[in-house]
Amino acid sequence: MTVTDAPARAERPPGKFRQLISYTLVGGSGVVLDLAAFALLYNVLGWHEQVANGVSTTLGITNNFVLNAVFTFGKRDRLALRFVRFYAVGVCGIALTFGLLWLFAGRLGTDPNLVKAASLPLVLAVQFLLNRKWSFA
Repeated sequence: MTVTDAPARAERPPGKFRQLISYTLVGGSGVVLDLAAFALLYNVLGWHEQVANGVSTTLGITNNFVLNAVFTFGKRDRLALRFVRFYAVGVCGIALTFGLLWLFAGRLGTDPNLVKAASLPLVLAVQFLLNRKWSFA
């Protein structure tokens, strides 16, 4: 069997690793924006942690959509539909973080800043898979 006879499944589509790296870097910028906005809204302005989380996450989602559309996935078509899908995935992340804040901060007394930061890796992993398969497919 020659290289060209190898099953297609064994081939890795070019750009998958690059997409993951780009998504991670874009996600990092969104995380910084999200955490900074959360800290400002919650710690400085005294907003309730759930409201601060909703606003800060929305800022991060919007930042990440624009950067991912341009740099990670190179998709500039159907932007309105893609944004709705991307935001829906983001809402899943908001819901997951709300649940974690409710449990760990609201019920167990953990610092909301710690809960927010600790939730990010799980939320980002789930969102990458959903966005790659649905928002930017």
